[in-house]
Amino acid sequence: MKNFAELDAKICSCTESLTAKLDGSNGKRAILLCGGTGCISSNSLEIKEKFEKLVADNNMGDKVTVNVVGCFGFCSQGPFVKIFPEDTLYRLVTLDDVDEIFEKDIKGGEIIERLLYVDPTTKEKVAKQDDITFYKKQKRVALHGGGVINPEDINEAMGYGAFQGIKRALTMTPQEVIDEVLAAGLRGRGGAGFPTGRKWSFAYANQADQKYVVCNGDEGDPGAFMDRSILEGNPYAVIEGMMIAGYAIGATEGYFYVRAEYPIAVNRLRNAIKQMNEIGILGENIMGSGFSFQAHIRLGAGAFVCGEETALLNSIEGQRGMPRPRPPFPAVKGLWGKPTVVNNVETLACVPYILREGAAEFASCGTEKSKGTKVFALGGKVNNVGLVEIPMGTTLRELIYDIGGGIPDGKAFKAIQTGGPSGGCLTAANLDEPIDFDNLVAKGSMMGSGGAIVMDEDNCMVDVAKFYMEFICDESCGKCSPCRVGTKRMLEILTRITEGNGTMQDLEELEELGNTVKANSLCALGQTAANPIISTLTHFRDEYLAHIQDKQCPAKVCKNLMQYTIIQDKCFGCGMCTKACPADAIYKTDYTAPGKKLPSYQIDPAKCVKCGACIATCKFKAIIKE
Repeated sequence: MKNFAELDAKICSCTESLTAKLDGSNGKRAILLCGGTGCISSNSLEIKEKFEKLVADNNMGDKVTVNVVGCFGFCSQGPFVKIFPEDTLYRLVTLDDVDEIFEKDIKGGEIIERLLYVDPTTKEKVAKQDDITFYKKQKRVALHGGGVINPEDINEAMGYGAFQGIKRALTMTPQEVIDEVLAAGLRGRGGAGFPTGRKWSFAYANQADQKYVVCNGDEGDPGAFMDRSILEGNPYAVIEGMMIAGYAIGATEGYFYVRAEYPIAVNRLRNAIKQMNEIGILGENIMGSGFSFQAHIRLGAGAFVCGEETALLNSIEGQRGMPRPRPPFPAVKGLWGKPTVVNNVETLACVPYILREGAAEFASCGTEKSKGTKVFALGGKVNNVGLVEIPMGTTLRELIYDIGGGIPDGKAFKAIQTGGPSGGCLTAANLDEPIDFDNLVAKGSMMGSGGAIVMDEDNCMVDVAKFYMEFICDESCGKCSPCRVGTKRMLEILTRITEGNGTMQDLEELEELGNTVKANSLCALGQTAANPIISTLTHFRDEYLAHIQDKQCPAKVCKNLMQYTIIQDKCFGCGMCTKACPADAIYKTDYTAPGKKLPSYQIDPAKCVKCGACIATCKFKAIIKE
């Protein structure tokens, strides 16, 4: 692209082409398949290949196209196949379904109702994505293009709004770009919620011969996959956001730091950078504007601490990933000692929207202090597991029950963990609280990068706290002793409690340690490490007391505090449990229950390893946990 006129012409052509594909005006039907990691692991690419073979075998290449797109978000219903121009969405598609879809729908125009989503409330079958409750309260800003465009085709990205943001930015001064982002109210989506425009303004004000923009794609929270899905679904938007940030602060180079466990995201990002360089959107003197920018990729080795921005910078430089003391902050002295802006994937994905649609449009959504939308990886004990993007201010109840579809099997909601290992647990008393940065902190949790794990009555909250503390202990870099030693001691106390060996003094020490580690750790990993403990102690102290005083786990999760028992009057003597038991802990008794023909079985608690295989095997529900 030599100038803006060439870009406009290209965008116009690509928009017409993409529109024609989706509305069928090109005379073809389009088959779209989810190309996110989740669906690929469930044979999405094999399904694509089978469709392509059927198209070729039937000589329908001039009538049908087969396309891979980004994540649809509704992970519990994938793999997805979407047919345009009718906009028909099929879910839970398998290889065995491909022939039927092709014969009945593609060739015959008949909708296959058994593959449609069934609304759990009305029991009606829903053919179109936008009519599914899961999607109705969502608004796609950071996820723009996901599920619509081919993430490896720059032409489709341009047809869906790509590069209009950087084009507008290059007609403005750097300060005007910063002011636009400030007016939008965009706050960092990586966890801290620091105003993005302010961070840019600090780097802009510091004069240097070289500045950098770094994209933090080191997503490590358990259950989190927001950044991965954004990079897999529309890498062009994130690169464009980085370019706009670079122009705003005066940087000519940017680095994507993405964990190596995300090979699909990395490959699509690498492909996008290559394509953008080829057409002149990246490189020297972009579109004749005088602005030059180049993007590079660095792979992280999976260290959770490298999600902390200064540890990340050390890792890019080839040093051990450990946090640096602050100040100086990266905006003053960052990568290789130069002013550096570090933004996460979701933050940068929002930037092109702001420049393309305007600050007022972005700020029209959300709350007074938290503008725009937020992407959550909704998981755990919820019916609709998946990736959701909701306006700030949406309540937890709407997230869990309207979008998430409620708790499976009609069980009672107990808590939701937001913010990953750094966050806290919110209870039923908080269900009507609006989701925004400040409100979640006020309630004892935090936004974090966007993990949201739902728990029901079967979850032990002491065990949940122990799980997160095990993770933190493994991921602590060990640089500062409050985090290195304090988290280990907290884990030891939690282990004693879950094993039935805890004391009331342990509770006092746990709270004291938590506050000490929080106040004295060097970086946010240690400063937030005790949040799950503090929040569970606050809201579920009775469960801690049950473990310590009564030597019982109310949720029947902690193995040392429970046992498996066979209700002999329910036992039919089939012996299936004995075949499933790996410890030979189940034996036949001399007792035959009334109305039964065979002697019942019982479990030897001394041999039982409490694996649960017997319960899973017994179809008569004769085995219980006590």
